Amino acid sequence: MAEHIIELQDVTKYFDDNLVIDHVSFYVNKGEFITFLGPSGCGKTTTLRMIAGFDLPTSGKILLNGEDISRLPPNKRPVNTVFQRYALFPHLNVYENIAFGLKCKKVLNTYRDESGKEYTKKEKLTKKEIREKVGKALSLVDLEGFEKRAISTLSGGQQQRVAIARAIVNEPEILLLDEPLGALDLKMRKEMQIELKEMHRRLGITFIYVTHDQEEALTMSDTIVVMADGVVQQIGTPTDIYNEPANTFVADFIGESNIFNGTVVGERKVKFCGKTFACLDKFEPNEPVDVVVRPEDIKMCAPEAGALIGEVTSVVFKGIHYEITAAVGKYELVINSTESRCLGEKIGMNIDPDGIHLMKPKYTTNVFDGVITKRNTVAFADGEFECDITQLYPGSRLDEEEYLVTANGERLDLTGTQVKVEVGLNDIEISDDAEAGGTTGKIISIIYKGDHYRLIVRTEEEEEDFVFATDDLWNENDLVSVIIPKEKIKLTLKAPEEKKR
Repeated sequence: MAEHIIELQDVTKYFDDNLVIDHVSFYVNKGEFITFLGPSGCGKTTTLRMIAGFDLPTSGKILLNGEDISRLPPNKRPVNTVFQRYALFPHLNVYENIAFGLKCKKVLNTYRDESGKEYTKKEKLTKKEIREKVGKALSLVDLEGFEKRAISTLSGGQQQRVAIARAIVNEPEILLLDEPLGALDLKMRKEMQIELKEMHRRLGITFIYVTHDQEEALTMSDTIVVMADGVVQQIGTPTDIYNEPANTFVADFIGESNIFNGTVVGERKVKFCGKTFACLDKFEPNEPVDVVVRPEDIKMCAPEAGALIGEVTSVVFKGIHYEITAAVGKYELVINSTESRCLGEKIGMNIDPDGIHLMKPKYTTNVFDGVITKRNTVAFADGEFECDITQLYPGSRLDEEEYLVTANGERLDLTGTQVKVEVGLNDIEISDDAEAGGTTGKIISIIYKGDHYRLIVRTEEEEEDFVFATDDLWNENDLVSVIIPKEKIKLTLKAPEEKKR
């Protein structure tokens, strides 16, 4: 059974009032190469910094070999960190950079006095000990003979190796690497990926790696922790993450994916793109699902032999395969194939059952806590929207002063009444006119689902999310106003126990 060297237990981190890490729990096995993968701002570097001790968790625990180190300073933790910007001393040569930490380090040596009694003494390392350790570290990073070279004369890849040698010379239990290849060009980065993996094998210590590069994570890792919005989306081997994504975010972020809305129509049968396909995942009949099909799992054939028939709208050569886009009615499919096709050509397409992955939709509707305001509007998600309050009391109406009159003739002022607000995924529009809607927010996610885009807009103050479908293509980080027609806002009175929460 693998031994857990690091464990995060329900860790949360705020910077001021900004939630960065949201109740994260996972463990790292001793000797494992584990990668935190996600887009910029997802919390992966903050998680690494908390393991290093540079940042402290707001709540939760970080355990090292079962001991709580949540409040332990960085210099007391058996970890070393390699940063993207290497942080080498330009006035020191390669040897002096690597030896710098060793010259400051003190070790506990044991001696015997004249009577034979043992005693210990904290002493600095000798020059010989330092030389031996630096030589071993240089050997591990393939830089023997570079001891006297100035840092300014080294390439980016060589500087990165010096930074790694400086970290491993202290013989840490854990090596933390924060996007260490980010400053390298593509060719050098690919070479260093292989070298780092080999270095991990030779050292046998635990590597915890941070990157936003999916290919890098898939190439090097034993385990990948996919993060988004400060939350762990999925943990698994590279194969599991790629072949069995837990949700549409993972499917979209890891590699290329065709993602569609589908409906289960029978025993291991799913309908999407207007056709029914056999699949391996079991769901209840009539259950809505997200369908993920990797581009390499779509097989082209003659039109008459295909379950789907489409017209080629784009062909791009990617070096080892062609990326072919085909239109099937209103749907668009991306295919990766070693065979090319011509623009405008009619093609058939088949998908084997093991190439179709089904998952429960993460979003089915938008639900908010709201409060009825004086003008018979409802306030929620940092904004205020017109609504029909008569739906709260069946048979009710509004009088001339816009008070609600129940079916029994009772006149009610609903100002301040707490309600649950529901809005469907197809009932929201957005505009680049900040005054056009009831609230504003930034687009934080865009996923193409075959015939439409699924967008998430997040408000600034309360950080409430609106999830909806649109035919229009927007850009991430666009500031938009959220428009919801009055008749599309569903209101229900909150139960007493809901109000208490």
